[in-house]
Amino acid sequence: MSKDKLIPAIRFPEFSENWEINLLSDMCDVYRGGTFSKAEMDENGSHPCIHYGELFTKYNEVITNIHSKTNKSEGFKSEVGDVLMPSSDVTPDGLAKASAIMLDNVVLGGDMNILRPKKSFNSIFISYLLNHSKKEIIKLVSGTTVKHIYPSQIITCQLPIVNNKPEQQKIAICLSSLDEVIAANSQKLDLLKDHKKGLMQNLFPQEGEKIPKYRFKEFEKDGEWKENILFNLALDGFSNGVFNDPKKVGSGYKLINVINMYSESPISENNLTLLELNDSEFEKNKVKYGDIFFTRSSLVPEGIAKSNIYLGSSDDITYDGHLIRMRPNKELIYPVYLHYLLKTENVRSQMIAKGKTATMTTIGQSDVASVKTSYSKNPKEQQKIASCLSSLDALITAQAEKIEQLKLHKKGLMQGLFPKIND
Repeated sequence: MSKDKLIPAIRFPEFSENWEINLLSDMCDVYRGGTFSKAEMDENGSHPCIHYGELFTKYNEVITNIHSKTNKSEGFKSEVGDVLMPSSDVTPDGLAKASAIMLDNVVLGGDMNILRPKKSFNSIFISYLLNHSKKEIIKLVSGTTVKHIYPSQIITCQLPIVNNKPEQQKIAICLSSLDEVIAANSQKLDLLKDHKKGLMQNLFPQEGEKIPKYRFKEFEKDGEWKENILFNLALDGFSNGVFNDPKKVGSGYKLINVINMYSESPISENNLTLLELNDSEFEKNKVKYGDIFFTRSSLVPEGIAKSNIYLGSSDDITYDGHLIRMRPNKELIYPVYLHYLLKTENVRSQMIAKGKTATMTTIGQSDVASVKTSYSKNPKEQQKIASCLSSLDALITAQAEKIEQLKLHKKGLMQGLFPKIND
């Protein structure tokens, strides 16, 4: 193929050989997986297997552990170093995904392409190269509603390659080591989230109970928590926000929107859009510290009345009409404590049950206001629970940000380790 000289931006100093554009057929033989349906998967089966759908959800560039089993013994089976790619998906991007499997005799399902690298090529290197070369793969995709890519198309893909296997191996080790760091940090994030889930279940009473399973020692003798509806914990009732006129977006007051309800962190004014309003309308809908907001509608019942809290000090923020606002009565309940209370399973199940489903699921002010809660009467206990969960949330946010930084580092590293192909 082309002998055009290609040099990556990042190079290990011991290597100097030129990269070249080659056909994938020069690097791999390509096969199609066997007939194997999702119904044939069996957690008690005797053979490890991969259904093509799992390539999207369970595996990254390197597969060293198998999640599924089957009793189906015949069919196409893996060899160590095979590279697996989906052969159909609803989007072209979904087909541009490759995973090197480092296990023998795994039953491989249909709708899957199997690339078997030739001896002079490192399979993990190939998997990273393919994932980096999405644009080149997408050019080969066919189909309308469902997209396809077949072995006959894959082998025509032209990719930058270095024929020096030690350099391939070093790139593979570099990237897979970084992926191991990302995986370890992702596992730590999952553990933090599980810990928070357990705390939420224990720091607040379960349905039908009046005291939590776990209580800080200084509050153990405080007795039962108080029951009340949200309406009685609000300072001045519930209200909907302003009309979000698309013609007035882009300047004016900061606007809290539906999307801000789905953040794991309290509402950040740095992520808000802008909306022009007259002064009287703004003053009527001005947001203050501790205000809590709920979504009024959702495509699915589970998304109804999702809530979040504003904990900033700006005096130029309003909120969208698709939200319901509650301003907590601080003499009765600490806003951050209520913020977490609203996320308990007991409260969430009530909200979902009150939703009214037609084309979308909707909920009104009176529905939210009538939700029953059980809360501590002691302000110090409220604040300690809120402080405990806020500290844990800060750890979760920091860990999530660390993972995103690692992923950005990986993206930049891949851009540097593989030469850029000029269109």
